[in-house]
Amino acid sequence: MKLAFIGTYPPRECGIGIFTNNLFNSILSNSKKRELGYEGFVVAINDNGLTYEYPDEVKVIIRQDHQEDYLKAVKFINLSGADICILEHEFGIFGGQNGVQILPLLHGLKVPIIVTLHTILKNPSYTEKAVLQEICKMANKIVVMSHKAIEFLVSIYNVPEGKIVFIEHGVPDIFFDQEKSKMEFKLDSRKVLLTFGFIGRSKGIETVIKALPEVVKKHPDVIYIVLGKTHPNVLRHSGEEYRIFLRRLVTSLYLEEHVIFLNKFIDEQDLFKYLCASDIYITPYLNEAQITSGTLSYAIGVGSAVISTPYWHASELLAEGRGRLIDFNDSKGLSSTLTELLDKPEVLNEIKRKAYDYGRKITWPKTGEKYMEVIVDALKEQQSEMVNDDTELDLLAMPLFSLSHINRLTDDTGIIQHANYGIPNLKEGYCLDDNARALLMVL
Repeated sequence: MKLAFIGTYPPRECGIGIFTNNLFNSILSNSKKRELGYEGFVVAINDNGLTYEYPDEVKVIIRQDHQEDYLKAVKFINLSGADICILEHEFGIFGGQNGVQILPLLHGLKVPIIVTLHTILKNPSYTEKAVLQEICKMANKIVVMSHKAIEFLVSIYNVPEGKIVFIEHGVPDIFFDQEKSKMEFKLDSRKVLLTFGFIGRSKGIETVIKALPEVVKKHPDVIYIVLGKTHPNVLRHSGEEYRIFLRRLVTSLYLEEHVIFLNKFIDEQDLFKYLCASDIYITPYLNEAQITSGTLSYAIGVGSAVISTPYWHASELLAEGRGRLIDFNDSKGLSSTLTELLDKPEVLNEIKRKAYDYGRKITWPKTGEKYMEVIVDALKEQQSEMVNDDTELDLLAMPLFSLSHINRLTDDTGIIQHANYGIPNLKEGYCLDDNARALLMVL
């Protein structure tokens, strides 16, 4: 059995890449233990202008916005002897508007497709919805990591529920002793609060900082660690503006001895040392629209006591006493909850116990087993007639989309109705319905 994986991949610093790598290793490791003979390779997605020293399992590289690379990748997969393809989908990692360039690759595949959806939007734009619907049509199985995701796919995207499989985000089976981890980071005398992941304004870190003055009055040994680099997209558009804002907020509240920013991307071993060293893990995101959070899953996996705002994934994962929820932007509520848990170690430890027990159910080996069951099911099914009959053209053979002719037809008045081949025919003038449609597309 040969598997083809498509997604970002380490050493590219990307959460989807870490997920792809863990899934790849967990499936092949389970196969080896059970002597099933699975093998696989990876088609890695590069961001624009960057190259990486990939490991041996990466056989094909797609440059995000180069359509010809998608053509080469689909040809390679079809000729490789692959039995199935597993796609890790996230908006922003594939080329074209809303990742549309992945569609012809999927259309050209001659093997069943399993798609893991990492983001499912409640209020998608027209093209976001259209792209995701097309991906779901071509997929034999769709894996999601929350029950809310199933609800959205069925009610918003009209995906048949029978295609959808719920498998929770896997977590590495790693654990370190808390005291030893604290000593390694020279934090053995501190109560450690932690937030990690790519940094951006949507993370709501200022909510935690504003909560700390009341907490440190009673617990002066508290230290809050913000671990992670600024998100690459944020860095391109805004630089370190948000991190600078946070540092100034720390200074204005006289919290320099209680907040540390570690601006780096770390491997899973070190990440889990920080998680194990922490007393409380916090995800203070600013809105509910987060269908999956790998960072939250990791925290549960090591048995952290988690305090979170009630975004979709947190509301599910922290149910039944596995964590505490506070309102969005509620610094006072966070301050009270932190103080309560630090005052009552028995309550804190009970939350940790429930989280750890649940985390044992979602380790990567167990997640890999569930994906293997999905692979078997997908191979039993043939691709639907809709996928085979929807399009007669080979979309990969089509040229890149261009608006140059539309630009030629448009002047200060509007879009000209007709042309002689590529030359605008001004004698024909303008048509109201053409210009109305053009205006709608602009809007």
